[in-house]
Amino acid sequence: MKFTEEHEWLLVEGDLVVVGITNHAAEQLGDIVFVELPEEGREVTKDEEVVVIESVKAASDILAPLDGEIVEVNEPIVEEPGKINEDPEGEAWFFKMKVEDLSALDDLMDEKAYKDFIS
Repeated sequence: MKFTEEHEWLLVEGDLVVVGITNHAAEQLGDIVFVELPEEGREVTKDEEVVVIESVKAASDILAPLDGEIVEVNEPIVEEPGKINEDPEGEAWFFKMKVEDLSALDDLMDEKAYKDFIS
């Protein structure tokens, strides 16, 4: 897994990158009550707002961690946003994207660097 300073995690699955939020982010947000995912097929650029999350504490935007195309979204979390609190780094991923240049992941934090970042 790789991590961003915006508390997103990225996992490479073949030629796709799976994106979600970290346990730390889910804890900071509190109970998540709404999530709006991007449309499949949408081209995104790094740092573009792609997901909206609302919790009992605040509303947050999730930014695209890389340039690419959204190829799949996790519809079950739209119906049950609380799943994000239950398993943010597993079943409650947000979207999968096709990325032109996987070497862009090299600029992101590994797990140790992320743990140092949040401590």
